Amino acid sequence: MTIEPDSVLTPPDDADKPKKLLDQTRDVLRLKHYSLRTERSYCDWIERFIRFHYLRHPSEMGASEITEFLTHLARVSNVAAATQNQALSAILFLYQRVLKQDVSWIDDVERAKKPKRIPVVLTRDEVHKIFAHLHGMSRLMAGLLYGSGLRLMECVRLRVKDVDFGYARITVRDGKGAKDRVTMLPVNMATALERHLVKVKAQHEQDREDGFGEVYLPDALQRKYRNAARSWSWQFVFPSARISVDPRTATRRRHHVDENVLQVAVKKAVRASGISKPATCHTLRHSFATHLLENGYDIRTVQELLGHKDVSTTMIYTHVLNQPGIGVKSPLD
Repeated sequence: MTIEPDSVLTPPDDADKPKKLLDQTRDVLRLKHYSLRTERSYCDWIERFIRFHYLRHPSEMGASEITEFLTHLARVSNVAAATQNQALSAILFLYQRVLKQDVSWIDDVERAKKPKRIPVVLTRDEVHKIFAHLHGMSRLMAGLLYGSGLRLMECVRLRVKDVDFGYARITVRDGKGAKDRVTMLPVNMATALERHLVKVKAQHEQDREDGFGEVYLPDALQRKYRNAARSWSWQFVFPSARISVDPRTATRRRHHVDENVLQVAVKKAVRASGISKPATCHTLRHSFATHLLENGYDIRTVQELLGHKDVSTTMIYTHVLNQPGIGVKSPLD
């Protein structure tokens, strides 16, 4: 059996009609509190999987069709192992959570193995050169990536209430793996960050006067605390420059800045500094971990600051220290 494109890809126009497959998928994703980014990614992969098999219904397909699709991604599209695994995760979500099928056959589907890579790490001098070409909000955000070890999305989603100037610490909420953690707030950034928040607060007060001032709240907090969305403490530390429309609720409000703003700024700064390393925003986080280990901090402490589930993930930074752990010198030296 084949399914018509409209029955999968277009939203329902009649409440009495059964929901389309992708609409069912979105409902389950939202019920389980997946992010909008994950929702879009999963729906895109599911659509590509269905189109690849000429609009056959997923209930009529199984391990062989999934393997064929993943093989096509690897051999023809030449995607990375992480991308291939993301596609598999989306398809598994469809079968397990939406169609609620027994997927015991899923053991026959082989996941691509992600090759282990040594992370790109900047020296302290290279970090200073890059920061010399960053200004304003981009410099502050990059400072938190390098000075606090934040991931890119953890930085752009940071709320005012989670910055503690008194104890010089930052609380990361709902980080990778849906975990919270505490990391340091660089002392020499505190004054600049406070000045930044004064401007953000003035903007927030102007938004409230203009009839806006609300911010997105996770899960059911909007219903539980009705005034929290307009309160100062829940606002984003790095808000967008414009009011936008929430694609899920059609509410007009100011969201956090787009992560691409910082990515572009760092890319330009790396190019302007003349550094030949392929440095990105995440390179600053790698450098944070490596420089802490070089300063003699315990690897378990660094693991906690980074939010790694397993210390083996943190151990990779020992491979890029200036001084090898066993003190071996080259014969040429």
